Amino acid sequence: MAQEKIERGSARMGEMPEGRLLLTMAIPMMLSMLVQALYNVVDSIYVSRVSEDCLTALSLAFPAQNIMIGLGTGTGVGISTLISRALGQRNREQASRVAGNGMFLAICCWLLMVCFGVFVTDWFVRTQTDIQAIRGHADSYLRIVTICSLFLYVEILVERLLQSTGRTRLSMWTQMIGAVTNIILDPFFIFGWLGLPAMGTAGAALATVIGQAVGSAVGLAFHFTKNQELPLRFRDVRPDGKIIGEVYKIGIPSILMMIIGSFTNFMMNRILGAFQSTAVAVFGAYFKVQSFFFMPIFGLNNGMIPILGYNYGARKLDRIHRTIRFGILFAVIIMFLGLLVFQFFPQLVLAMFDPSPTMLEIGTHALRRISISFLLAGFCIISGSACQALNKSIFFFFISVLRQVVGLIPAAWLLARTGDVNMVWWAFPIAEAIAFVATIFFLRKTLQDVNLQLREA
Repeated sequence: MAQEKIERGSARMGEMPEGRLLLTMAIPMMLSMLVQALYNVVDSIYVSRVSEDCLTALSLAFPAQNIMIGLGTGTGVGISTLISRALGQRNREQASRVAGNGMFLAICCWLLMVCFGVFVTDWFVRTQTDIQAIRGHADSYLRIVTICSLFLYVEILVERLLQSTGRTRLSMWTQMIGAVTNIILDPFFIFGWLGLPAMGTAGAALATVIGQAVGSAVGLAFHFTKNQELPLRFRDVRPDGKIIGEVYKIGIPSILMMIIGSFTNFMMNRILGAFQSTAVAVFGAYFKVQSFFFMPIFGLNNGMIPILGYNYGARKLDRIHRTIRFGILFAVIIMFLGLLVFQFFPQLVLAMFDPSPTMLEIGTHALRRISISFLLAGFCIISGSACQALNKSIFFFFISVLRQVVGLIPAAWLLARTGDVNMVWWAFPIAEAIAFVATIFFLRKTLQDVNLQLREA
């Protein structure tokens, strides 16, 4: 029975028309990512009703939280890619060893974030603001989500195990159930409904952790009952240096990308905070809302990477090319919708966060100017992930550095010298244009190398 399931999955990954296959793989993950985006926005909407300081606090906490998530997703990309390759090569035993090492790495990631929560949180918040009230809100939120992050890492791992065998709908339900739990619990802990203490940002963090615990439990149940062809065995949890090295050869660029993204957010918070804390709140609100469009792109990535990994292992060159073309097409369509929303309805978007007149004025300029970069961003993200899946992770890293550091931070710093906070937002389309040119080169180089390798083999 298990072997028959593997064969059916292989037939789909290697034979189904690429556009339909990509949508079949990606849509469940895109939907789960949209629910995740909804959770992020609802979280911020709730705390904005407490005070603008609470919304600003979540913006200051975001860079560290992004690193925490990046450790899990980057490790997950490596795990998922190696499992897909092993299954493409009909090596079920190797796939199981990779899954076991994934659990070991999830525990390691959690222990690392416990150290961050205990020893680094206070310093991290203080470097971004000297306003005591905001610091208190951010510190309490970060300590809870980092110290209790084990559930996050287990949830991410089981989602990747389900995705690797083509069970994207179960992966979707895992994330959706956790996110919906979070959304439901938020007002109870933030505002103190039903006699509970009103905890503000700490309540938002507690709801987040409980949602992750529920998601991880559901994911494990799905894996052990529906994913028998990829057993998660205790003996495979024993660390294997070669497997771990391969995981991070693929996954480190993703982790570094998230770290780079966190550094960028950290620096942008400092640049914008020099004007006023409201600008930081606007930046945080933007990041929450833009996730409605970027999260589906990441879901598209998650659907595309196992397809590329499988067909790379199976040496099916034409399917690799067509999958990438469909991925870029779908990404550009999604980002075009985001561009329209941000250009024509910025005030409606910001109204969700109970904005002050100052926040509304700054935010309208921000959304319209930043969104100019969206179409280029969709192309760059998909192309970078394609390079990563095809053993050119270093290209993915370079693209991310260009988008988020080399282009953005210097441009934002220089534009801030004008003394006008609204000029700073132009840094985003400037950085994306720089990355776009480089991405074309890197993608062409990757495909040329893959063509040569597979045709010579």
